[in-house]
Amino acid sequence: MSIPRALFVCLLIGVLLGPGSIVGAQTKYGVTVRAVKAAELAKAKTYVWTVGRPSFNKDVDALIIAAVDRELSSRGFTKLTSGQGDVVVTYGTLTRTDVDLEAPKGGGGTAPELAVGTLVINLTDPANKQQLFSVRMDRPIDWNPATYQATVDAAVAAMFEKYPVPSKR
Repeated sequence: MSIPRALFVCLLIGVLLGPGSIVGAQTKYGVTVRAVKAAELAKAKTYVWTVGRPSFNKDVDALIIAAVDRELSSRGFTKLTSGQGDVVVTYGTLTRTDVDLEAPKGGGGTAPELAVGTLVINLTDPANKQQLFSVRMDRPIDWNPATYQATVDAAVAAMFEKYPVPSKR
């Protein structure tokens, strides 16, 4: 009998971290704000991009950058192509497979699996490297290329709904 790779990884993590850690460590789906420095963000007017952990899919990478650019522009930011901005912007993505161990088993006796994507966007102070705004979204992935644009736009918009300072510029 072979154990599906995703289940094996979950079990291994559970053994390494201890009982109850898999359920306790799992991130819920949705948006989580990890850092906000509203006063510093209110002073920021320009930004530059730096490389983070980009999407392996170059089309999705371009969509994420464009969506973040739109959100920052709508909040009064100006993108600089060179030099030092008031904030440095980066993003990172990863995918994982969640296994629903409580759901009815499918054909072959395996638990249902769900592809989940994580997107993290960080705005950082270039002088002291302090995160001014850090937001994360975890959500199930639709691997249909026809929906990438709408999915990315909706995800980034939902993340920036948590941005603390509305545009006054």
